[in-house]
Amino acid sequence: MSAAEPLRPGVATPRVLSARQARLLERSIIGLCLVALALIFQPFSLTLFGVGTGLVIVGGLAFNLMPVCRPGVPVRSLVRVGLVVLGLLVVLAGLAIASAYLYAAYVRPR
Repeated sequence: MSAAEPLRPGVATPRVLSARQARLLERSIIGLCLVALALIFQPFSLTLFGVGTGLVIVGGLAFNLMPVCRPGVPVRSLVRVGLVVLGLLVVLAGLAIASAYLYAAYVRPR
């Protein structure tokens, strides 16, 4: 639908990111990454280090959403990119676990 076409009644318009929402999402992702790094490099607690390690993974995956965090991008596109990144995480984690299992089976004494 071009900008010149009038909106038809009964047809839903796609929700898009406003400039404020896009900026908030970008800053939230960057903030998450900074908090994760601060937790990893703090010298006080191994528990906080573990939380930071998990947040680095989540932040790294969320950072893949940065190119989509622009005003005017449909929210549906943002969700789609997020699901693709999450799907890749699941597939790659499955491959890593399977390869570790196969390696353990290979080096097990017979």
